Amino acid sequence: MPELSPETDTFIAELDAAVEAHMNWTRRILRCAVLRSSPGDDVLAPLAHTLCRFGGWFIAQRPHFDAIDAQAAQHVDSAHQTMHDAIRSICDDVLAGRPGNVADLEAYEHSQSELLGLLARFKTLILSNAVRHDPLTGLPLRYGIENDYTLYQKESRRNRSLLYIVMIDVDHFKRVNDTYGHPVGDMVLRHLAGSLKRNLRSNEPLYRFGGEEFLWLMQCNSVAEAEQSAHRLLAAIRTTPVPIPDGQPVTMTATLGLARVGDEEELSSAIKRADAALYEGKHAGRDRYVIARP
Repeated sequence: MPELSPETDTFIAELDAAVEAHMNWTRRILRCAVLRSSPGDDVLAPLAHTLCRFGGWFIAQRPHFDAIDAQAAQHVDSAHQTMHDAIRSICDDVLAGRPGNVADLEAYEHSQSELLGLLARFKTLILSNAVRHDPLTGLPLRYGIENDYTLYQKESRRNRSLLYIVMIDVDHFKRVNDTYGHPVGDMVLRHLAGSLKRNLRSNEPLYRFGGEEFLWLMQCNSVAEAEQSAHRLLAAIRTTPVPIPDGQPVTMTATLGLARVGDEEELSSAIKRADAALYEGKHAGRDRYVIARP
C-alpha cells in the first residue's frame, strides 16, 4: 500500500484518538450509574455533544467530512447528538434517584452503534482515497484513469468536441536527482505538479502516471486549440523556475506527446500513441510537443 501523506496520516490518527476518547467517556457513565457521581458538563450540559473531545474535533473537521460525503457527515452529527441526549437523560434520572428509561438506553445503544459504523466507513473511504492519490504531488494516480477516460470519451462524442491523451515527461529529471539529490527532485515534482494544475482547466483531469511522467486528459474544440494549450503549458513550465534552498532556482522543461482519442479507441491504444509521440519529441530535442499520428 502506498505511503500515506502526512495530512492523511494525521487526520486518521486524530480520528482514532477522538473515537477512543469517546469510548473512554463511557467509563464515567458507568461510574455515574454505579456510584451516582456526576459525569461532568460534557455529559450533562444541553449542548454536551459540542463539548466532548470528539464533538469539538468533529466540528473543526466538518468541512473535510462534508467533502467526502455530506449526507453521511450529517448522520454522524445526528447520531452523536442523539447518543448524548439519551445518556444525559439516563444520568439525570440516576442522579435524581429515579429508575432509568428503557427507551433512553435503547436510543443510546442504537446511536452509538450507528456512530461507530459511520466513522468506520469514513475511515475506509479516506484510506481508499489516499491509496488513489500520490502523497508527493497530491495528484490522483493512474488507478482512476480508465473510468475517467470512458466518461470523457462519451462526453466528447456527445458534444462533438476533441479529447486528447497527453503524456508529460520532465526533461533531464535524472540529472536533477544526480546533481541536487532526491529531496530536491521531490521538490521539483511537487512544483511541476502545482504549475500544471494552475495552468490546466478545472475540468481536465491530471494524473501522476509514474516517476516523472504525468497524464493529462485534454478537451478542446479543434486541433489548433490543442496546440495552443500544449504550447501554453510548455511555456508555463519553462518560465517558472523551481526555488532551491540555499541555491539558484532550477529551470525545468518538459516534453509532451499528444494523441487525439478515437470515438471507440481503447485507453491502452491512446496511451501507446501518446507515448510514441512523447519519445519522438525527446529524440527531436525535448521542450516541445508532438502530436501522434492517427
